[in-house]
Amino acid sequence: MELGDVFCPSSHEQHSLNSRETRLEEALENLCERILDYSVHAERKGSLRYAKGQSQTMATLKGLVQKGVKVDLGIPLELWDEPSVEVTFLKKQCETMLEEFEDVVGDWYFHHQEQPLQHFLCEGHVLPASETACLQETWTGKEKITDGQEKTEEEEQDQEEEEMTNTPVHSQHDPEDL
Repeated sequence: MELGDVFCPSSHEQHSLNSRETRLEEALENLCERILDYSVHAERKGSLRYAKGQSQTMATLKGLVQKGVKVDLGIPLELWDEPSVEVTFLKKQCETMLEEFEDVVGDWYFHHQEQPLQHFLCEGHVLPASETACLQETWTGKEKITDGQEKTEEEEQDQEEEEMTNTPVHSQHDPEDL
């Protein structure tokens, strides 16, 4: 006896349910793998630190390398674009959460799609009420800085590049280049 037999006695309804189950399984299959497309953007705060694409910091560092500045991050240049340990850990957490809340995701998919999954799953089942503020964060393209002023991404990148070229801790020149 199959799951569809219990809920949908007619063969048409059973086929429809099996098809929906297959679509759900396919959608979840590589969901957590896609987290590896994200990078840590150290210049951002909160959950917005995780976003697709290269961070401003990494873009600045690569720009310095292209200008001939020796930058030592403690890892080879070839690994700079690989997912960080932090992002890889998020992927593992995603897999664990999907396993733990598999029934909840299925319940949402079959019965509660009128609610956004983020609210149904995260607010309703995963996060304690005191930790849901991150779900309201939105990226505006501007970052708050300590003196209360706002800067655009371009202004921040310019300042970051200037700081890195003027700070010997972040960049080291090879004595042979001097």
